[in-house]
Amino acid sequence: MKILFIGSRLFDDVAWYTKQLGIETIITESNENAVNLDLADKQYIVPRGMDEPMSIAIKEEVDAVIPLIGIDPPLVDVGRMKEKLEEENGIPVISASYDAASLAANKYDTKKLLSKNNINTPKFTKLEKHYDLDELEMQLPLVLKTPGGQGGSGVKIALSKEDISEFVSTNDNIFTEEFVEGVEVSIEVLRWKNDVVSLCPVYKGDTTLEGTHPLAKIKQAPLNIQGINNEEHNNSIKELAEKLANLVGVEGTMDIDILHDTSSNNDYVIELNTRPSGTRYMTASSTNIYPLCQLVDMAMGNWSSDNVNKEMKNYYSTELPVGDFPKDKVTPKIKVFDGDNSYVVHGPEHYQRVTIRADSRENLNNLTYDLVNDYARENNIKFD
Repeated sequence: MKILFIGSRLFDDVAWYTKQLGIETIITESNENAVNLDLADKQYIVPRGMDEPMSIAIKEEVDAVIPLIGIDPPLVDVGRMKEKLEEENGIPVISASYDAASLAANKYDTKKLLSKNNINTPKFTKLEKHYDLDELEMQLPLVLKTPGGQGGSGVKIALSKEDISEFVSTNDNIFTEEFVEGVEVSIEVLRWKNDVVSLCPVYKGDTTLEGTHPLAKIKQAPLNIQGINNEEHNNSIKELAEKLANLVGVEGTMDIDILHDTSSNNDYVIELNTRPSGTRYMTASSTNIYPLCQLVDMAMGNWSSDNVNKEMKNYYSTELPVGDFPKDKVTPKIKVFDGDNSYVVHGPEHYQRVTIRADSRENLNNLTYDLVNDYARENNIKFD
């Protein structure tokens, strides 16, 4: 079995698994100084775009292609490549189609699709050129977005008339979205050959008027919101995730961002992302299902939702931003949890995070306490 991976940044998430299975691996990467290149059996440094990876896939006679790309724009080109390789060369590409990737890359079109299918999403309006600034001011706080916004770019929570003016002066094709106060949730869903399974809803923190990036927040799983039946709620979110995956016909993995309005107890879908999720370590810690490794199973032709459900575990998990973790407690190049009560450190230098899992809330609290104290000693931090 030979698999071509496009992009090396996330390859350490799957390198251990491909070695375990004896799979020959090839990486194409546009940055010759990128991380994880040494983990593959063969590497190609190529120009940006999908032309070269497609040519290499054909030349190397690979059995499948798995894109490991974490940003939206290239995924549309991946969708085009997928159609060509699968139709003309019989090489499966484990990713979203052109149509699904294009939809996910355009946040305004996504919201129109949600609205058309009676799926809750915050109220939104396309901002016409002759907008009324005073009328918009009456709607504050107000979320301003561009269709291609991602990771905080092209998104602004406006708190004043000045915020609105500044955003519209530097962006085009803007739409407004109602600000929903509540809880931020992500859930990953896997789908291949019309077979679908959702994983674990992850708490990503409360919404803030400051627009705090999810990477700066503490994550927890399973989702636990005070005052509601969390088992029913989690199942409801999982059913919604599967419905959305089938609606857009995604293949591979999809990450869904949801806001839970704590005042009304309604869930609002914000975004669909047809790329590896920023919560994938939380998913792995809480379920023992490694989303990117599941893509390898799809490539091998032995993936099914039944197998995922049989293998799925239920752990308590949390994820903390730590900056730089004590080096003696980081196992380089290994991104797999070691036992029921364990942790994984991941992320680039100075922006590391530690994801912790345990078989009970008490053990999770104890392990987290020990790790936080180790971190404090390493960084000369004193707690009151």
